[in-house]
Amino acid sequence: MTMWVNIKRIVKSGFFNFSRSTFVSLSSVLIMIITLSVIASLIFLSATLNASLQEIKDKVDINVYFVTRADESEILSLKSQLENLPEVASITYTSRDEALSKFRQRHENDELTLQALEELGENPLQASLNIKAKNPSQYEGIANFLQNEPALSQDGASIVDKVNYYQNKVAIEKLSKIINTTERLGSIIAVILIAVSVLITFNTIRLAIYISREEISVMRLVGATSFYVRGPFVVVGAIYGALAGVLTLILFYPVTYWLGEQTSNLFLSFNVFEYYTRNFGQIFLIIILSGLLIGAFSSYLAVRRYLKI
Repeated sequence: MTMWVNIKRIVKSGFFNFSRSTFVSLSSVLIMIITLSVIASLIFLSATLNASLQEIKDKVDINVYFVTRADESEILSLKSQLENLPEVASITYTSRDEALSKFRQRHENDELTLQALEELGENPLQASLNIKAKNPSQYEGIANFLQNEPALSQDGASIVDKVNYYQNKVAIEKLSKIINTTERLGSIIAVILIAVSVLITFNTIRLAIYISREEISVMRLVGATSFYVRGPFVVVGAIYGALAGVLTLILFYPVTYWLGEQTSNLFLSFNVFEYYTRNFGQIFLIIILSGLLIGAFSSYLAVRRYLKI
């Protein structure tokens, strides 16, 4: 019972301290807004980066072209083998007739090309498999499979004419390195920015504690426990964080609304405002909890270190 009464007093004292030092409270909340804005920006930056990288990944593929005499059943048999590979995300089969139909559609206004095609008297285009891997770094394994396990026709000849991975190998390897480096760099930058933000918040809250140093000395003289002295400042820090979190979420609504069209133009399918509204619950929890934890933890450290409690 006594413990519950002490907690109520600590919370009440925390709210009183928050309302008493208006200038310091507003300054601390402003710093916390900057801190949480950094965290929110990292969330949106990460989502934008992931969306753009995913678009690039979706455009990377390899194509397997087959000799014109290859039987469709032999091609589909190879397709089934490839689909069993753990690296393969999807495979699209394009028959010779489908390739010819698409070729005609692309050159429907080019009479000279269509006339030359008619003069050939037969379909010169090849059937193909378009293969997408789960990760760009896995294309080499798929290409090696095709090389080591050649698909043969009934007469023992290979039905594969060309695999374009080897023409695109350098570009795919560079893309894989860019993706891996970007992801690692993003994580490092996030940690550094959050650490800097916590340090700024820590120093701001330390100022609020310094202002109350005489009051704390009196509390210590009358026998107040470390928990009772430290508690109100932890509550104040949590209030800073919660209020800053709400204001940060409100601030980012018009910001993401304005950026939504811009990101749609730059990244095609990604709209940062739609991402914000679609994932608002998750973002709300991250920002509010981050504010509460950073504020309370920074207050706890400031009291512990600078007041020698």
